[in-house]
Amino acid sequence: MVGKRQSPSGSSSSFASEENQKVHCSCGNYAVVRSVKKGLNSGMKFTAVPYGRWVNQSNPMEDLQYHVLEKETRICELEYEKQCKDDKIKRLQSKKDNLEEDVQEMKNEVYAMRVEMKNCSRNEKNLSMALVFSWIFLSVVLFYLKF
Repeated sequence: MVGKRQSPSGSSSSFASEENQKVHCSCGNYAVVRSVKKGLNSGMKFTAVPYGRWVNQSNPMEDLQYHVLEKETRICELEYEKQCKDDKIKRLQSKKDNLEEDVQEMKNEVYAMRVEMKNCSRNEKNLSMALVFSWIFLSVVLFYLKF
């Protein structure tokens, strides 16, 4: 593929010497000449440096460290959730205690109102009896006054 290239003037030149030259990258490594195998630029040459690691390349120690980190993170999350739930339980317990006190106060008020209603009922009964007796007394007095 990379043999001779013709210039418009008709002369030919060889790039074989350029191909064998070793190119240095700015990182200090030698660059390797490679060809594009797929896509629009298929067959084009480019230089590549084996500088970085591939993403799918894995190190067992790093995998274990990552796994341990994930587990520690999960433990921290669970501890935080537990603390939040404990706090919520304390708040709800306090609220429950306050509501129980309110209910007890209301029960006492209801009992006092029942006692008061019984007393009022007795008073009403007594007053109605007094009214009836007063009318009877009045009618008896009027009856004796006429005769």
